[in-house]
Amino acid sequence: MAHRPKRHSPDKIPLEMTPMIDVVFQLLIFFMLTLKIVAIEGDFNIKMPLAPSGSDIPELDLPLTVRLSAVGGDKVAIELDGKALGSFAELRSAVIEKVGYNTGEDSPAAKQEVVLDVDYDLHYRYVIDAITHVRGAPTSEGKFVPLVEKIRFGQQRAPGAAGG
Repeated sequence: MAHRPKRHSPDKIPLEMTPMIDVVFQLLIFFMLTLKIVAIEGDFNIKMPLAPSGSDIPELDLPLTVRLSAVGGDKVAIELDGKALGSFAELRSAVIEKVGYNTGEDSPAAKQEVVLDVDYDLHYRYVIDAITHVRGAPTSEGKFVPLVEKIRFGQQRAPGAAGG
């Protein structure tokens, strides 16, 4: 009779825990040594661009003030920031000269605000003309080019009150 080798019973497989614990500790030590606990704060070697000269910066902090005064009967006197103008076309030209055309959200004209200071007795068609001329300009091709979008009215004056 030949001798048969002993077979291990399939119910019990011996697990060696020592190598598993060693591997876990090695991984733990590896991750602890490679972890950056505190990130470097602030790199102060930044070179900032130079500021433009004072003449290059447009003065757009204050709103433009358009003053419309009733001048006897059916006439109107127009002023832009205290400067007298002869017509609404001159008003449009003065606004274009001060802020330029509105070419997008970052343009000076898009950020500019106009305050209309209107006499109580002034006919409304002059107010509409002022808004139209400040709001945009037609081109030679007949297209509309926007100028200033933010237009508001100043404090209402009492009838017969003197302008200031």
